[in-house]
Amino acid sequence: MMTDPIADMLTRIRNSIAVGHEQVEMPLSKLREGIAKILVVEGYIDRYETAGEGVQQNLILFLRYGPRRSPVIAGLRRVSRPGHRVYRQASEIPRVQGGLGVAVVSTSQGLLADREARRRRLGGEILCEVW
Repeated sequence: MMTDPIADMLTRIRNSIAVGHEQVEMPLSKLREGIAKILVVEGYIDRYETAGEGVQQNLILFLRYGPRRSPVIAGLRRVSRPGHRVYRQASEIPRVQGGLGVAVVSTSQGLLADREARRRRLGGEILCEVW
């Protein structure tokens, strides 16, 4: 049993980028798939796919690299942890790296990028930051 699947996802991505892998595979969950959708829309990964059937389904993320194989993702950080939850109102949602990064926010209308949550005036739990 895993106590923090989001931290596990971010660590898998961080480790794959460190060694230059094209893709990273992890167990599928709705939360992980929601984060993957935001990362695709924001341009941090190329695409994602699901593989397998039933309980053994996996999420495969295809990582994006720039010129000279430099990774698009420079950093990942878990903000709200199981032992310390971080909730913010829409006006208090932080701007990651001065607006160059994205914060993933869990709102009453689902997972949203920080810009979209501010635009809709929705607060919620700040799950992670990517830049």
